[in-house]
Amino acid sequence: MTQTLHVQIKSADRSDLEDRLKAIDAGEDVDPSEPTLSIENLETFGRVFRSTNLELLEAIVEHEPESIRELARLVDRNPPEVLENVNELADYGLVELEENGRAKRPVVWYDEIDADLPLTTKSGQGPKANA
Repeated sequence: MTQTLHVQIKSADRSDLEDRLKAIDAGEDVDPSEPTLSIENLETFGRVFRSTNLELLEAIVEHEPESIRELARLVDRNPPEVLENVNELADYGLVELEENGRAKRPVVWYDEIDADLPLTTKSGQGPKANA
């Protein structure tokens, strides 16, 4: 079964989080929401999803490397550079790093990304790359 991460360009919307948590605490049934990552602006989106990072995500999903060093070998790059990119992806929740002995194993729980890239803002001025 395909697991999809939905990505959108907008500030993180946590307005319904408190209501959802209260409903859960009260024992009410709450529909699970789709996993969504909000990226604050187009510039950040471009940095996070640049080709080198996408290559890493694809290699992690396809090969399930046991370490950053193995991932670096798979993409033919230097381990310190790969570690820097993987840490950036982990900061955004796109990769998890599991302890694997002395190594850290990169893990991705989804196998598809669905990006919502609006061409206009609500004011009609278009997305701002340098917001």
